[in-house]
Amino acid sequence: MRRCFGGVKSTRIRRFCRGAGILALAVVLWLGAVAVWIVAFGDSDRARPSDCAIVLGAAAYGSKPSPVFAERINHAVALYQAGTVKQLLFTGGSVIEADQAESVVARTHALAAGVPAEAILTESESRTTAQNLQQAKRVMQENGLKSAVIVSDPLHLKRAASMAGDLGIDCVTSPTPTSRYRTWKVKAGFLVREVFYLHGYWFTGK
Repeated sequence: MRRCFGGVKSTRIRRFCRGAGILALAVVLWLGAVAVWIVAFGDSDRARPSDCAIVLGAAAYGSKPSPVFAERINHAVALYQAGTVKQLLFTGGSVIEADQAESVVARTHALAAGVPAEAILTESESRTTAQNLQQAKRVMQENGLKSAVIVSDPLHLKRAASMAGDLGIDCVTSPTPTSRYRTWKVKAGFLVREVFYLHGYWFTGK
C-alpha cells in the first residue's frame, strides 16, 4: 500500500515538474519574442513629413545634455534641417530642482545648432516617458499641430509608440542613428529594462 501511494506521489511530482518546465520555457520564449520585437521595431526609421518632432527627455547635467540626450537632440535637428518636420518639441523637466529642465537644455542646444527660436516648443513638467508624451500632446493641441515624429533611442521606441498610440497622437518613430548605447553589454541592459517596462505598461497603463 505504501508503494502504491509513493508511486502516485512520484507521478504527481513528475507531472508538476514537467508542467513547471513547460511554463518556464513558454515564458522564456515569450520574453525573447518581445525582445526581438523591440529590437526590430527600433531598427526601422519611419520618419515622414510631420508638423513636429517630439524629442523624448533624457538626463541633463546642469546646462548640458547627457551624451544620450545630445544624440536625440541632434537627430531631431537633422530632421528639421532636412525639412521632414516643421518644429521641434522638446520634453522633460528637471530631476534636481537646481538643474535646468531637460527641455530647456535641449532648446539651448538646438538654438546653437541654428534652429530658429520660433521653430522650438518645450514643456518642462514631465519626468517619465508617459508624461513626456502626455505633455507633448497638450503642447501639440495648444499649437494646432496634428502629426509628429517621435525621436529617441532605438530600443526605447516600441514602448513610446505604444503609449503615443493609446494617447491618440498621430505619429511615427525615428531612432537616433548614432545611439550612445553601443556595446552589447549596455544594449542588453537597456533591452532587459525595456522588456520589463513594456510589460509594466501593458499591465498597468503607466
